[in-house]
Amino acid sequence: MSIGERLNELLTEDKTAIPVNIGFGPEGFFNINRSVLYSWGIILVFFLLCIFLTGNMRLHHISKRQLIAETIVVKLRGLVSGLLGSFGARYTDYILTVLLYIALSNLVGVVGLVPPTMDLNVTIALALMSIVLIEAAGIQKKGTGGWLKAFTEPVWIVTPMNILELGIRPLSLCMRLFGNVLGATVIMELIKMAVPMFIPALASLYFDFFDGLIQAYVFIFLTSLYIKEATE
Repeated sequence: MSIGERLNELLTEDKTAIPVNIGFGPEGFFNINRSVLYSWGIILVFFLLCIFLTGNMRLHHISKRQLIAETIVVKLRGLVSGLLGSFGARYTDYILTVLLYIALSNLVGVVGLVPPTMDLNVTIALALMSIVLIEAAGIQKKGTGGWLKAFTEPVWIVTPMNILELGIRPLSLCMRLFGNVLGATVIMELIKMAVPMFIPALASLYFDFFDGLIQAYVFIFLTSLYIKEATE
């Protein structure tokens, strides 16, 4: 198989994980894609990990599990709280949830699975949730009148540009994440076909691990900045 054929197969392959023959057309309308199935798996992993780490929590003479759980929470909150500002700090836990989901979604490529974030539907959903939260935070801080007035700042003539930015932000968030994950996957496929086996294994440490974590941080970094800007 040539490189072009492999890339075409990667981009056009059927992404259905569980066919559900309900709806319109022969393929069904409610088919469950792999990205959804893997997302369920990621949620289950987080759920079980939280139960394990937070079981039998105490105020004094805490266990090693509780110490690990508290250390993780404190470190992660410290990572993003400074980005959100004083008012936006209330959204820290949402930002951390998105960070952990995207990070683990990108890391599943290490075990040979297709990252859920390589599905445009997933990145669109993440971007829309973030932009709704951003604008809701702005309304909560400034009130509806103050939120609308912000579109006319610093001068009224830039109002169309500010309104356009409202649509550009979620597009930028979703396409940046989707494009980088897709690009890393395509590059890994090219490397696997072109060089010996041990080199793709080394490249995977960067594209599936290091780069995946970077993309997760970039997404929440931009979201945090937008929230801070909306609540200033």
